[in-house]
Amino acid sequence: MSCRRKGSTVVGAIVSGLLALPAAAQPSWPAKPIRLLVGYAPGGPVDIVGRLTAQRLSELLGQPVVVENRPGAGATIASEAVARAAPDGYTLLAAGGGELSIAPSIYPALGYSPVKDLAAIGLVASSPLILVVNPRVPVQDVKGLAALVRSQPGRINFASSGQGSTAHLASELFGSMTGAQIVHIPYKGAGPALADLVGGQVDMMFTGVSAALPFVRGGKLRALGVSGPRRLPTLPEFAPVAESVPGFEVITIYALLGPSALPRDIIQRINTEIGRLVAEPGPRERLLALGAEPGGGTPEQLAAYIAREIPKWAKIVKAAKIKGE
Repeated sequence: MSCRRKGSTVVGAIVSGLLALPAAAQPSWPAKPIRLLVGYAPGGPVDIVGRLTAQRLSELLGQPVVVENRPGAGATIASEAVARAAPDGYTLLAAGGGELSIAPSIYPALGYSPVKDLAAIGLVASSPLILVVNPRVPVQDVKGLAALVRSQPGRINFASSGQGSTAHLASELFGSMTGAQIVHIPYKGAGPALADLVGGQVDMMFTGVSAALPFVRGGKLRALGVSGPRRLPTLPEFAPVAESVPGFEVITIYALLGPSALPRDIIQRINTEIGRLVAEPGPRERLLALGAEPGGGTPEQLAAYIAREIPKWAKIVKAAKIKGE
């Protein structure tokens, strides 16, 4: 046999051997940093919970989980980017609910389906929103605010983290249930919206407890109530809005999702680590201190929740005639 033929045989054997390596010998996930896209500006509740999650997941997964903010269009820009990303586990979404359950009713040409194009991974936490006003607004409770906005139709405005966000829909729901006409001022995230609320450029806002609480504690904002059905165990001083507006209820979620074709083993690995994260005393206490209830559960439970919420919000969007940016 010639040297050339011997060389070819050796090379062929090496290649065949590499192709025959078992899956366990291939680089396991994760083998490099993971991007966690957030569809809101820094400083908002989704960003805060997303960064808390990213920090602990980095430790649990053994690779950096890097938060990347892509605000705009009710967080649908980030959501679509994840829906179109390679399903390799290196591009994930930290969602706040609106981009999943509300966006389909607001954006007729939405570039993704929350049900078909995104894979539910796990629920990190859920939380009511908190209703806050600038201290110059002359009210002390929800009944006073409802009376004020009814007496001045079109003069009181509310900020939101974006057109079509859960915060936006909460304010629209409040207006419709109290018979008040309130002007909507959308922002690209809760952070800039809160900054203007503190500065007095806007009057009121529904937002995540985690983002607003430092301003409330510092006397820069006045809290009137929470949007959930009951008082939070860690913040019992804030009564449900429903005590003054019967039937009012808005809950937001903080969840992780990925591209629809994300392998099941990666989904299960992240879901397991989320379950571990929310059970640990440190992260759990931080979530509770932010006014959020630690999550958990299966990917299937999260997917079912998202599917149920879509028709619920569609009715409110239609009644308020809300359109996307």
